[in-house]
Amino acid sequence: MPAAIGILGGTFDPPHAGHVAAAVAAHKQLGLDEVRVIPAGQAPLRAGAPVASAADRVAMCRLAFAEHPWAVVDDRETRRAGTSWSVDTARELTREHPDALRVWILGADQLARLDRWKDVVELCGLVEFAVLSREGISTLPPPSLATVIRLSVLKAPEVRVSSTALREALRRGDSPRNGLPLGVARHIDERSLYQA
Repeated sequence: MPAAIGILGGTFDPPHAGHVAAAVAAHKQLGLDEVRVIPAGQAPLRAGAPVASAADRVAMCRLAFAEHPWAVVDDRETRRAGTSWSVDTARELTREHPDALRVWILGADQLARLDRWKDVVELCGLVEFAVLSREGISTLPPPSLATVIRLSVLKAPEVRVSSTALREALRRGDSPRNGLPLGVARHIDERSLYQA
């Protein structure tokens, strides 16, 4: 039974080196037993549906984290109908691992809009948060959450890559190998994903 679980949610469309770096930083710096990588079915703050199918995004996450035995790809949100609310996942993980430390890993850009997440005060009671610092972006929580959030700041070399930019490059026919783990790049090629 893990004593400390990291939770890394996202659309992972596609998963990239920045996602892996965040998980590695949290695993090492917080002494986590495992990091749950949880692709969203439909992320609430994202406009439009993911480009790649849920099955492809789960497969790409498994490939992206294949070298990290402590990373567990958890497809629960892709099997859940409707919007993927983080608080629902936190409730489930609390029931499954009531005695574990649960740490939600997120980027500084997500932290800035955490006050827009559903039932966020309840969420703050179910999990701690770890934010990956990025140059020029505050690691302070929204003022409305300052008294309820438990927050750690992670340090990691900055990885300048985004799923949006990777999808755009692939749509143009470029091969952006820098930001993509090798297995993910192969999967995208084999399945002809993100092509116009």
